Amino acid sequence: MDSPTFVSFLSDYGTRDEFVGVCKAIMLELAPAVRFVDVTHDVDPFDVRGGALTLVRSIQYLPAGIVLAVVDPGVGTDRRAIAVEVENGLLVGPDNGLLAPSVAMLGGALRVFELANLEYQLPAPGGSFAGRDVMAPAVGHLAAGLAIEELGPEIDPNTLVPGLLPLPSEDANGRIDGEVLWIDRFGNAQLNVDPDMLVARGVGLGDGIEVHVGDEIRRARWVSTYADARPSELVVITDSYGLLALAIDRQNAAAQLGARPGTRVAIIPPDTPGAMAPTESPIDLGRRT
Repeated sequence: MDSPTFVSFLSDYGTRDEFVGVCKAIMLELAPAVRFVDVTHDVDPFDVRGGALTLVRSIQYLPAGIVLAVVDPGVGTDRRAIAVEVENGLLVGPDNGLLAPSVAMLGGALRVFELANLEYQLPAPGGSFAGRDVMAPAVGHLAAGLAIEELGPEIDPNTLVPGLLPLPSEDANGRIDGEVLWIDRFGNAQLNVDPDMLVARGVGLGDGIEVHVGDEIRRARWVSTYADARPSELVVITDSYGLLALAIDRQNAAAQLGARPGTRVAIIPPDTPGAMAPTESPIDLGRRT
């Protein structure tokens, strides 16, 4: 494989943390031609699932090259640091499930190596800085043309920690049980529910459904754009990643519903036994023009 020049970098370091700059400096020292794509450094601290979701959302749009992902609450333990070879590049990070969804999205691992060769690491004052002392140097050496097998022993991809994402379920009456996967900075709450699940239950755009979010029970309408929502109306929309999301136009739906990642959500189509009768929005000022 040709020496890559793009490094796509994701972490939970925070945008103002010096570790982001230090890691980049280490990689640039080893491979001055590197060009960086900062996916984000604002993954919530220690949130491996959130980091995995962030990366898999982005992976198909990133340039071919190397991905460095560091969300590593198990740093300093016996969890492995790994480099994964895929069809169009390499992914480097901790073996804690962070890389797994993206590796699957890219067609699966061709080869995997543990970052165990001290020759390609920095002397570490402690065991809690693997992003700086182990992973960033590995990426720099790979970008400079080092063969991946030089980094350490090859390991069986089947032994890697999987990325576990929750699946929705349905009962015989049509109730769909899922959960909040993601909350964006606007307060829209992405669910692990595919729109086809509503279609299969006879729900179409404009139809109302019953939504249970934790202890909250609300009416919502399935719409195609945020602007289709009436003022203060809870709606369900298909988001840019093809999943259903709860939203309130120009308001923070998650805050109003008390939702966070992992909050259980039930969607009950209107013809489901026991569903609420359709009602109008309490503030109905008409559709915006």
